[in-house]
Amino acid sequence: MKIMVAVKRVIDYAVKIRVKSDKTGVEMNNVKMSMNPFCEIALEEALRIKEAGFATEVIAVSMGPSQCIDTLRTGLAMGADRAIHVDTSTSSSSSSATTTLNPLSVAKLLKKLVDLEKPGLLILGKQAIDDDCNQTGQMVAGLLKWPQGTFASKVILDKEKQVATVEREVDGGLETLCLDLPAVITTDLRLNQPRYATLPNIMKAKSKVIKKVTLEELGVEIKPDLEIVQVTEPPKRKAGVIVSSVDELIDKLKNEAHVI
Repeated sequence: MKIMVAVKRVIDYAVKIRVKSDKTGVEMNNVKMSMNPFCEIALEEALRIKEAGFATEVIAVSMGPSQCIDTLRTGLAMGADRAIHVDTSTSSSSSSATTTLNPLSVAKLLKKLVDLEKPGLLILGKQAIDDDCNQTGQMVAGLLKWPQGTFASKVILDKEKQVATVEREVDGGLETLCLDLPAVITTDLRLNQPRYATLPNIMKAKSKVIKKVTLEELGVEIKPDLEIVQVTEPPKRKAGVIVSSVDELIDKLKNEAHVI
């Protein structure tokens, strides 16, 4: 069985985000980029499933400009067997397609790749930390007409029955789903702790060939259906203060914050 894992290139979680002067988005130039943390968890789970003998190959895929190759090389260094880059910058459509790759567009591209590669399992992070959409996994499952297990905190595969048991965290506690394979799974933070890529594997990944495909080859046309009107920073707030007693807290809430 093949496992396909979608990985996304995002601004590193430790970077302080800066809004562009024209307020059209966030500053991307000279900013450290990394693999989306939820995608790292998805890839780690795929690698563990393969190491347990339930899969024969792990394929990492990413959509976007040529810089996404760096993210795919990270995936190869972690242990992925192959990598596929869908280069959106070579599209004959408008140049904005690269920066407006919405969840539905990604889902359509993933469906095409799944149709070509025929994996038994598609694993994604539940969301990306840049847009927090949490939509792609659900959309691609709908397009494929595959069962889905979202926000997975535990995954168990039964190779003989071709079934995946997914434990997911919900507001009321834990929910357990039984999915017939092939299926789509999106990962939550508590599923695992991603491994670090070793230096030898990082060096090996640099020489590995990454397959490149274009939107035209996949037959997918990207039509931006959302427009970002304005991006602004959160309003500045006063620094918090430490109070020494309940009476002092009540006094500040009443006379300074005017909330009581």
